Amino acid sequence: MESQDYLAQLFEDEVIIRRIKDKLPRLFQLAELESSRAGKVGMQVGSIRENVLIALLIYKFGEENVETEIPITEPEMDAKLFGEAVSIKTITGSFSGVKVIWTVDAAKAMEFREKYYPSCDILLTQIKWNDIGRLYYIPVQVQRGLFDEIGRENYIKLPKEGTNPRGVEFAKNALARLTEDRRSRRIEVNWQKSNISFNPYKRWLDLWRED
Repeated sequence: MESQDYLAQLFEDEVIIRRIKDKLPRLFQLAELESSRAGKVGMQVGSIRENVLIALLIYKFGEENVETEIPITEPEMDAKLFGEAVSIKTITGSFSGVKVIWTVDAAKAMEFREKYYPSCDILLTQIKWNDIGRLYYIPVQVQRGLFDEIGRENYIKLPKEGTNPRGVEFAKNALARLTEDRRSRRIEVNWQKSNISFNPYKRWLDLWRED
């Protein structure tokens, strides 16, 4: 059985679907609070969101079936599920700006695009606070099919010359087509914020107080 058959179970299990709908907004809100300073959300929020979704995989499939010790040299893969690569991505709002990889080197970005071919199933969260967003599963076969159809120049967007590049992105239209493909899966999520009293120092303060 391939990884996509397992990942699809997240989108078929009614208990998991309810938990995603109920818990994902609150957990991502906590991720934002944990990575904020003076009201500004920091870059580290991406890593915390990634941990939230990896924890979902562990909850569903068991620690023994989710590999999380992925070398930092892996450009896309964030975890392995039953030995198969999974890439975890989040975006707030529209599909513009979803990174394939993060890099600040324009030459490396160009080199990456010329060598790139989809290799990971994708879990993509579209966050829309005070609106309806979705959690998507995009199988690697769907990605490869579109990549072969439209070509790498239309699939991948490089940063503009002369700017401070933050990464190589999926082209907006390409990502829209990936999420709309009938073989991709989706769960609607109502992104409403909760009243959360959060103190980023409490956990550490409690540890200092321990005997």
